[in-house]
Amino acid sequence: MNKNELTAEIIRRLEQVYPDALCSLTYEKPHELMIAGRLSAQCTDARVNIVTKDLFAKYRSIEDFANADVDEIAEIVKPCGLYKTKAKSIVGMCRQIMQDFGGEIPDTIEQLTKLEGIGRKTANLVLGDVFHKPAVVCDTHCIRICGRLGLTKNKEPQKVETDLRKILPPEKSSDFCHRMVLFGREFCKARGERCGECPLSDICKSCKKSKT
Repeated sequence: MNKNELTAEIIRRLEQVYPDALCSLTYEKPHELMIAGRLSAQCTDARVNIVTKDLFAKYRSIEDFANADVDEIAEIVKPCGLYKTKAKSIVGMCRQIMQDFGGEIPDTIEQLTKLEGIGRKTANLVLGDVFHKPAVVCDTHCIRICGRLGLTKNKEPQKVETDLRKILPPEKSSDFCHRMVLFGREFCKARGERCGECPLSDICKSCKKSKT
């Protein structure tokens, strides 16, 4: 089985296990996903979802965030860690959107990554979920699992993204990354992976090595 065939089989199996490839961050408006993505750096999605419930109730629009007091936002997002930096970048990115993009979130990775605090991971998340464009979200789950499966030898997010773009069908790439998160939480954990119950164990490079 070559890498393209392996990728196709992984996608097929994960689609069966996780038919609904939903983003684990809770949001209703496009800018909320962008902000939640920023808050998720070095923080669990579960904690982000708790914090954003109050945050998005108080600040309803991009304009609200652009005009917000950084210290007030910092106090709300404090449980997410790095709260001063995150609060500053949230206000900064929303001001940029108001000033440079007429209040509308840009729809290219080049423009998104020019926003304060937005890296390729969050930019890809927005591209895939908001604009439904081909996107590869390389979070810790994706990097870890794709390495174990033999889809990449790299560990740097952008290099993993480049590797995956070569083998993932563009129309399935965003959902594939969402399924990686679900799969990583249930089976292929950072520690205590459940290889004996894993639906991919027979085609997993890491699992085969552990048996030799």
